[in-house]
Amino acid sequence: MTSYDKNLDKNEANFVPLSPLTFLERTKDIYPSYEAIIYESRRYTWKDVYLRCIKFASALEKAGVKFGDTVSVMAFNTPEIFEAHYSIPMVGAVINAINTRLDPKTISYILNHSDAKVLIVDRQFHDVIEKALKDVKNKITIIDIEDKDVDGSKFKKIGDLEYESFLNTGDANYNWKKPKDEWQAISLGYTSGTTGNPKGVVYHHRGSYLMATGSATAWNMPNKLNFLYTVPMFHCNGWCYPWTLAMLHARIICLRSIDVKKIFELIDKYEVTHFGGAPIVLNMLANAPKDQQKKLKRKVNVLTAGAPPPSIIFEKMNSLGFDVMHVYGLTETYGHILQCAWNDEWNVLEQDKKNEIKARQGVRYPNTEEVVVMDPKTMNPVPKDGKTMGEIMIRGNVVMKGYYKDKEATERSMSGGWFHSGDLAVTNPDGYIKIQDRSKDIIISGGENISSIEIENTIAKHPSVSLAAVVSKPDEKWGETPCAFVELIKDKSVTEKEVIEFCRETLAGFKLPKRVIFCELPKTSTGKIQKFELRKKAKELN
Repeated sequence: MTSYDKNLDKNEANFVPLSPLTFLERTKDIYPSYEAIIYESRRYTWKDVYLRCIKFASALEKAGVKFGDTVSVMAFNTPEIFEAHYSIPMVGAVINAINTRLDPKTISYILNHSDAKVLIVDRQFHDVIEKALKDVKNKITIIDIEDKDVDGSKFKKIGDLEYESFLNTGDANYNWKKPKDEWQAISLGYTSGTTGNPKGVVYHHRGSYLMATGSATAWNMPNKLNFLYTVPMFHCNGWCYPWTLAMLHARIICLRSIDVKKIFELIDKYEVTHFGGAPIVLNMLANAPKDQQKKLKRKVNVLTAGAPPPSIIFEKMNSLGFDVMHVYGLTETYGHILQCAWNDEWNVLEQDKKNEIKARQGVRYPNTEEVVVMDPKTMNPVPKDGKTMGEIMIRGNVVMKGYYKDKEATERSMSGGWFHSGDLAVTNPDGYIKIQDRSKDIIISGGENISSIEIENTIAKHPSVSLAAVVSKPDEKWGETPCAFVELIKDKSVTEKEVIEFCRETLAGFKLPKRVIFCELPKTSTGKIQKFELRKKAKELN
């Protein structure tokens, strides 16, 4: 103990648990009349948003939701899911935002595993939710989102409660609960289920706070920006931007679904300055028909994550007036931890070289203490030679709390005092990291993580199939798509279409193989399938 530690203890006056919920409170106090959310016919100020969150939180508590309970949300990018990022943790509960593209089986698993007490769900998902609920063991209160701005005539009622009516049962003077400990859970998100069932990733208030502030710095986000919400808010809690945007008293334009023509219209109408999206969104914008494109009045900043877009996409986006930055992250790290931070000295380079640089994952975010490419056996950093591969490992406050109800997986993922990403990369001489391969054989298609193992196991169940191996195939639109190589049982036959339809019975649409090639699979002397050979073949396919 030094003299700086004597009689200088933490107390309530000098140590307050960090929480991103305070951003909303501050913005409501300072900028109450500023426009906060625009969605079709609805417009809310920051005072409106705060009041709606307070009332919904109060209503949840009246309905029996308490500290540590899980409240699930399955919704499009509408005001309701944004509000859920505040109202649910205001009760001390945990928000579980569910991927809207999942199949009933996976949804039911998540609802069971998370012990969800409440499910807030858009009525458009009535078919998939009704199927999922058949296998749910817990008693769940269902709150329907009835979106007045879409034709809901085909959408069936799911629960007995409706979002707006339920909200109005809450108390406008509700005294919401700030966390007593910043280590307290704020969010539960699920991975894509790379092997078997998806894992539940737990975020805490401290990490969410730091990611929100760090993201703003990394992307040079100013106050009062105009943000078009194209990234699904279920994905790493919308890259944690629901909290960032409140901090910056931004104006948020919600987009229910990706529509290229509408994106250009909204950018023009609301003078959008920032938006994020998977490479597929960039591809759609860059290759949109001329009659759908609008000339940009000013530069628009774009963040993209996932498989690096083809270089031509960077070039096309730049020609349209978009400034694209490539980033990297994982569900387990609250979103992005690496950015391809641009150096002005690169401005003089040829466009092809610029695009090559932009495709790198880059350097650590300001809120991330350490990101190092290491030899997983020695746990030493690999040389910065751009050639020697190692595994990306992370250490810092934006590493998840752990996997929900999975002690072994948590300990395994953080062995040696580092979070093991499973992604193989090199470090260039300038310190910029570039991914070379994925040790878990994850395919990133349209921003979604897809397990090759899951698809292989599904195909292998077909009575005509002996062996199956799935690898990624480069795709201009989706970044990557699953490509299946199948070895048939002797004297058995099946068509490509039949294999895909067989997979469709149990797999979500985005997980389906786009190509099925029948051949003898290349193997090592021990019988291990040589996937690197298959990746080469997949790249050569039209």
